[in-house]
Amino acid sequence: MTFTRLLADVARVFEAIGAAVLVIGLIWSVVLACRTWRTSGGRRAYRTLRETFGAVLLLGLEILVDADLITTVAVAPTLRNVAVLGLIVLIRTFLSVSLQVEIDGRVPWRRFVPAGTAAGNRGEGDGGD
Repeated sequence: MTFTRLLADVARVFEAIGAAVLVIGLIWSVVLACRTWRTSGGRRAYRTLRETFGAVLLLGLEILVDADLITTVAVAPTLRNVAVLGLIVLIRTFLSVSLQVEIDGRVPWRRFVPAGTAAGNRGEGDGGD
């Protein structure tokens, strides 16, 4: 077995894992949403479903991009494949940021700044005056 063939098989395994993560994650998200619906009602269940499946989508996309990266770099490093990979990464980045905003309610680079604090304001509230 050649190294290229081995990496092609590894890429296929990554693709299968990515697909499995999406399917199992969807089922798990629905189960959690149903449990939440029974205890807390529909609005909370919908939020649970969105948050849980959003996280699953992010993980699944990461794994699928890894598979494409292995295929492009190690198996078939043509200019066309590199361009397709670049487009996939751009789309994945846009989806990732959009999903993160939907889940957290803020852009990822502002995730650790508590809402309503002066830390996010430029120069305000630094106490140095």
